[in-house]
Amino acid sequence: MSNATIRDVAREASVSVASVSRALNGHSNIRPSLREHIESVATRLGYVPNAAARHLSMARSGAIGVVLPDLHGEFFSELLRGMDREASERGLHLMLMVMHGEAERGITALNTMRGRVDGLVVMAPQVSSDELLQHLPPGLPTVLVNCAPHEARRAELRIDNAAGTAALVDHLVATGRRRMVHIKGPDGNIDAEERLRGAQDACDRAGLSLRVLPGDFNEASGARSVATLLGEGWQGDAILAANDMMAIGAIMALKRAGVSVPERVAVTGFDDIPLARLISPSLTTASIAIADFGAAAVTRLTAVIDSTDHLAVEQVTPIVIARESTQPTITHSNTQNPKNRETGEHA
Repeated sequence: MSNATIRDVAREASVSVASVSRALNGHSNIRPSLREHIESVATRLGYVPNAAARHLSMARSGAIGVVLPDLHGEFFSELLRGMDREASERGLHLMLMVMHGEAERGITALNTMRGRVDGLVVMAPQVSSDELLQHLPPGLPTVLVNCAPHEARRAELRIDNAAGTAALVDHLVATGRRRMVHIKGPDGNIDAEERLRGAQDACDRAGLSLRVLPGDFNEASGARSVATLLGEGWQGDAILAANDMMAIGAIMALKRAGVSVPERVAVTGFDDIPLARLISPSLTTASIAIADFGAAAVTRLTAVIDSTDHLAVEQVTPIVIARESTQPTITHSNTQNPKNRETGEHA
């Protein structure tokens, strides 16, 4: 049912309107079993409280909840910087909870936020869509960021991960690279799966094979992959890492082994964290303007809270930033050398 009202929920649940209001606004004076029943009905009907009625029934807290899978690394630092910047400009405060890779911890975080925040930004790429949607507090304005695909009508921000890695493969092919390895992200992570798919599809179109090695989005797994390759006497010419931290780990390991980048092996990342510009050689990557992406999530959430958002998926397409780690060399001389130049190519 679309455009369901609180009276629709009450009628379907066989309870009073007051009981629905208490259950969905987090009041404690209602039986847990009844709250669960009402929330289930509200979710099934797709009920979203009217903003004006919500203001009459309860004061806003001035806080928004942010649930993230992790805080390790520059990606999350940049993401939070953008969120905090936008929230501060709007006079809002952030309440942060971190899942640390555990789906159950994320579900607990969602329940903990109930009644304490005006809305939620949820980034849970490792949680199944069924599990996530089942535990989102009914009636609480929410923006999903890079969560698993689903059929529900929700406000979402997504990175076109597949387009980003496909564009990186095209860039590597244009510089003459043909024997590529992809260091993927953790199993069960939707970002990792989409980036692998984009890389594989692009290689298939180019008639190239793609070797895939395990990774976990951390620098050490990039270094481990290089150790594996060099131990086998690998003769490839490109490493496509699923994020910048693994790419940086790969570059450092190659340099320690005396393998030149990009003359012998080109390396690419994904995200464009600040460190990508600063390492030597500087890292070619798929950029999503991380801080702006975080700010956009807060902007969307305020629109959902005010009932002015279109409740649709907004997709951000990465741009390839070509830097030193993939510069064409004498061996790969079929393209113009962009030495001392940083360029952006749309994915």
